[in-house]
Amino acid sequence: MKNLGSYPAVRLRRNRKTEWSRRLISENNLSVNDLIWPLFLTEGKNIKIPIKNMPGVYKYSLDKIEKIIEKAISKKIPMVALFPNTPISKKNLRGSEALSKNNLVCKALKLIKKNYNEIGLMADVALDPYTSHGHDGILKKNYVDNDETIKILIKQSLLQAEMGCDVIAPSDMMDGRIGEIRKALDKNGFKLVQILSYAVKYASNFYGPFRDAVGSKNLLKSNKKNYQMDFRNAKEALREVALDISEGADFVMVKPGMPYLDIIKLIKDNFKIPVFAYQVSGEYSLIKNGINNKIINENAIYESLISFKRAGANAIVTYFADQISNKLK
Repeated sequence: MKNLGSYPAVRLRRNRKTEWSRRLISENNLSVNDLIWPLFLTEGKNIKIPIKNMPGVYKYSLDKIEKIIEKAISKKIPMVALFPNTPISKKNLRGSEALSKNNLVCKALKLIKKNYNEIGLMADVALDPYTSHGHDGILKKNYVDNDETIKILIKQSLLQAEMGCDVIAPSDMMDGRIGEIRKALDKNGFKLVQILSYAVKYASNFYGPFRDAVGSKNLLKSNKKNYQMDFRNAKEALREVALDISEGADFVMVKPGMPYLDIIKLIKDNFKIPVFAYQVSGEYSLIKNGINNKIINENAIYESLISFKRAGANAIVTYFADQISNKLK
């Protein structure tokens, strides 16, 4: 770095003295335009169930979801992400419920798209909410079969697009699935449906509350380390992103978020593609429970989200979307 002067001529604190000055020189800012609100769906009527270890987050029955969508629209949140809590009776080894037009995600997509056009709808493409073993694909000899899984993911993607999904989000980490899904979407008249690739999804210890929410935690056999990324690796993420861009991804996701800020920055510095971050359930729980126990204050939410912007994230999937949008107003 060039010599930019020295004390006492240079006093960096001068620019920090007043609120208006700090606002003028701020390098990164957070707005409601940066937020994606994840929502959990459950079967039944008039149901709003709190999620274990995630204070303020609920599973909603479909008759309740329209009110939540209206709330998101009124706050100008650009997009919501839908996640199903599939009943155990509808889960099997192949995750067949993922291909049912009457599954929770499909019914929600159809309902929301029929009545609301001013908000984006995102849905994960993966089998873990639907399999009886809790994995993201087809198990063969305790190993998730890549190519057999992709065949199902293509069908799941086409079904979601047909139901009105705007952003297909493959979160399974199978090799080659972005290219195959993109080709299938284009061939079937869905050229404008976007793909958000979970290009860099780590086999993380921060997913626990989410797996509780979608009902896969107690079903999971072994772990997901043979297909999700090793959290000791960084440069491998560049290869994952490069491949997904070449296959047609419109944006890429880094998941989890805060423990991987270095990965967000690495990708942002190396590729000219929008990078999203997912502040996952474990991160939410740590912060939210810390606030509830008065270990930290509510401003920690804003600080955590700014860290994503500082690292280079264009948007953030966060369970704080509803709460923080009030502060951002």
